[in-house]
Amino acid sequence: MKLEELRGKLVYQGLLLGGAALLTSALLSFFSQATEADIKAAEAADLKQSLSQVLPGEYENDLLKDTVTLTGKKGEVLVYRGRRAGKVEAVVYQVIGNGYAGNIVCVMGVSREGKILGVRVISHKETPGLGDKIEPAKAKWIFDFDGKFLGDPPADKWAVKKDGGVFDQFAGATITPRGVVNAVKGGLEFFDTNKAQLLDEAGTKP
Repeated sequence: MKLEELRGKLVYQGLLLGGAALLTSALLSFFSQATEADIKAAEAADLKQSLSQVLPGEYENDLLKDTVTLTGKKGEVLVYRGRRAGKVEAVVYQVIGNGYAGNIVCVMGVSREGKILGVRVISHKETPGLGDKIEPAKAKWIFDFDGKFLGDPPADKWAVKKDGGVFDQFAGATITPRGVVNAVKGGLEFFDTNKAQLLDEAGTKP
């Protein structure tokens, strides 16, 4: 084979390999973007489902887009707002309690009047069969917060019964419900402190 022919074949093969590599890279990028979009869509659907559990009723706005970030005792708090006739009627945000095995992450909905619309635990590592009674599928304990507000019960009664409060503790697992009660009470205090901004009465509408 002549040197010129060999060089030509090498150039051709190089171009072919380069083209294949570019095509592979483009396909990987396409599928990566498609997968990322699917993941984001699934996460948004899960988030909406979680919000709906503590924010009953219909709202005219997209809660995922109507948000405000404020500073709480444990850092920044992302708040989702539900509107009717342009007015914020309810808000949803996360609160974190100290459990037996780590953080207990809850999401809570609060009406513009400051009443709890619902509380759900979305993440915890508590002991199965004991601390997991904070899950609605395991017990109805979490529903005891519905309708409560600062003042009902009185501030000194926002505790489990073992600590002189009104909320039940679990047999063999007092730390878990105590952590949730403290987190929810803190969430109501956060609402009370930041009410004007949460309800968009300070001109924070996006």
